[in-house]
Amino acid sequence: MSTSIPNAPYHHGNLRQALLEAALLILEKQGEAGLGLRDLARAVGVSPAAPYRHFDSRAALLEALAVTGYQRFTRLMEAVATNDTLDPMTAMGRTYVKFALDNPNLFRLMFSPVLRRDNRPGLRMAADAAYQTLRHVTGEDVAIGRVAALAAWARVHGLAVLLLDGQIAIQAGEDIEALITQIIEKH
Repeated sequence: MSTSIPNAPYHHGNLRQALLEAALLILEKQGEAGLGLRDLARAVGVSPAAPYRHFDSRAALLEALAVTGYQRFTRLMEAVATNDTLDPMTAMGRTYVKFALDNPNLFRLMFSPVLRRDNRPGLRMAADAAYQTLRHVTGEDVAIGRVAALAAWARVHGLAVLLLDGQIAIQAGEDIEALITQIIEKH
């Protein structure tokens, strides 16, 4: 016999995670402008005050979303760095661009100057972890590794943004993954 009441208010053991998951859906459908703590509360089915127990402001919610994005992104990058048939730099580059294309609003939020990572240690740590994954693949020498990592990052980030902004026209029937691979391999 079920004790749940249809249309009862939402209750969850991990409200913070439920809020983040709902916020990610809203972000991808409506963009950053569609995110508000009251609207998020309504989407999850909790009181308007409930999200404030986990995020003291909209900025804190955006930061948490960006951290979540970097964590997901880092896991993907780590996986392809060691488990792909392509060379690690090409595999990571393709993964970077594919992540951007699959999660355009989250990707833009992760790199948004609005968040000002310097004032947000959690976001800085998550962004640095993603960057270190790339840097690890470029080599152990610190000076050479840094330059190679920055060059690789600039290439794939620029490509991702150009594709997201529609600045690179994709021809009908063109294999986007093949194009991405060709551009990345030109290093």
